[in-house]
Amino acid sequence: MLDDETLRDGLQSPSVRNPTIEQKIEILHHMDALGLDTADIGLPGAGDKVAEDTERLARAIADGGLKIRANCAARTVIGDIKRIVEISQRTGVEIEVCAFIGSSPIRLFTEGWTLDYLLQHSEEAVAFAVKEGLPVMYVTEDTTRADPESIRRLYTTAINAGAKRVCIADTVGHSTPNGARAVVRYVKSVIDQLGVDVGIDWHGHKDRGFGVSCAVAALEAGATRLHGAALGIGERCGNTPIDLLLVNLVMMGYIDRDITSLGAYCQAVSRACDVPIPANYPVTGADAFRTATGVHAAAVVKAFRKGDRALMDSVYAGVPASLVGREQEIEVGPMSGKSNVVFWLEKRGIPATDDLVDRVYAAAKASDRMLTHEQVQKIVDEAKKVEVKG
Repeated sequence: MLDDETLRDGLQSPSVRNPTIEQKIEILHHMDALGLDTADIGLPGAGDKVAEDTERLARAIADGGLKIRANCAARTVIGDIKRIVEISQRTGVEIEVCAFIGSSPIRLFTEGWTLDYLLQHSEEAVAFAVKEGLPVMYVTEDTTRADPESIRRLYTTAINAGAKRVCIADTVGHSTPNGARAVVRYVKSVIDQLGVDVGIDWHGHKDRGFGVSCAVAALEAGATRLHGAALGIGERCGNTPIDLLLVNLVMMGYIDRDITSLGAYCQAVSRACDVPIPANYPVTGADAFRTATGVHAAAVVKAFRKGDRALMDSVYAGVPASLVGREQEIEVGPMSGKSNVVFWLEKRGIPATDDLVDRVYAAAKASDRMLTHEQVQKIVDEAKKVEVKG
């Protein structure tokens, strides 16, 4: 399963704009269209405005008949959980409580906490949520820097209090893929020893650039739900990019779903949160399926001439463009060959005469970057004028 953190952890990025509630609802619909299983719709304990938006999002799920299920973050504090309970009762939407507390020695030393303090707060919070009839995921912040015995005692306490899921949080993006496997296997062994049916979540960040690879490693080690955020937004360097995680899980055969609307989802988040998508961003970036290089373009064109879309998608691409509703694009620039020019013209229904191809090709070679559509069109128009005069 996949849990989308865009509307909660993603919005904790210091650089994003908080979307309007209408934009948040639009993003929620995009999540549902992609078949994402759950979405974190807020931390109501953070204040009245967040609580209000959280309730609107819960109602949007109910009113829109969406399949995606809701969860909410909460500190292991009764007051935080009460707000989630109240929203659930008012909307009639079951909301999973994601109760979190720090777990690493670094955090304990900083806060002046003891393990007994963590155990008491965890047990009280989980038991309260369960008593109110809501499912609970118990989250240990900074799990990947916690010691095994503390993890065992915390998870055992939460599970005995009624938690149905536990979440391993790589809060500061500390983990490597091998580390992710190791900690998930350890947590799985703790659950197996207890003899209970409890799910394991992996919540990763990408401070070291391992977001997607750690998530896949966690899955292979036994995690049953992975977290991420659109475009990898989130605190510091951000969360695991759920868009790239989706692509990899589909290509690796772990899930089977239609992700042709992935671009629309990423664009919606980009607009709403004021987060530009870099041109070279994988899969949804402007350059992801675009080339202006002669050798590369020539191979793509040959595949196109064979009428083989799959071949065209793979000859110079690691991700099939059609998988995400896109297609290969050939542009014209200083590194291009004449095949680029011919294809560019034919694709737009413009006869690729020798004279026109030579004109565009010469302009491309004289340029210091790829020609824009307007620049090529201007050359086409000028060539037409010369032809008419002739």
